[in-house]
Amino acid sequence: MKINKQLIAVAMLSSLLASCSDDVGKVSLGLFTTKDVVIDAKHDPKIPGVTCHISRIKADLDFADPSDMSISCRQTGPITANDLADIDTSKGGEIVFKESLSILFKSLKVRRILDKENQTLLYLSYSTKETNGSHKHALSTVPLYGTEAWDSLKTLDN
Repeated sequence: MKINKQLIAVAMLSSLLASCSDDVGKVSLGLFTTKDVVIDAKHDPKIPGVTCHISRIKADLDFADPSDMSISCRQTGPITANDLADIDTSKGGEIVFKESLSILFKSLKVRRILDKENQTLLYLSYSTKETNGSHKHALSTVPLYGTEAWDSLKTLDN
């Protein structure tokens, strides 16, 4: 009897996790196209108090999705000093999300950079393949003002 309850609990948890998708929106670009705007929610793996929403074009019947994208990141939970202790604080920051957009080595990447002077997290989304003479990119910022992390950065600067 005990094993059956555990199996049921595992099955319910697996079902719940499978239903948790990054996709939060999908808008068709028209009746005669196979392209949609998709919106994904991505949580920063090292700073769980930050959620980024990324919109991009998904072309179902193409070998590559277009490079255009938009990003908006917001504080959706607490951001602590411990969260900042484990991140790369170099000028180049670190990649926090990566997704393949084609079979031709094009991917969408999101990089987190800490602007210590202005006490702000920067999230830069970009395509790794040049399109029409430029790499497509977008930027979003999450100010640390009013968070525990803000107080710890102020202490470090003094």
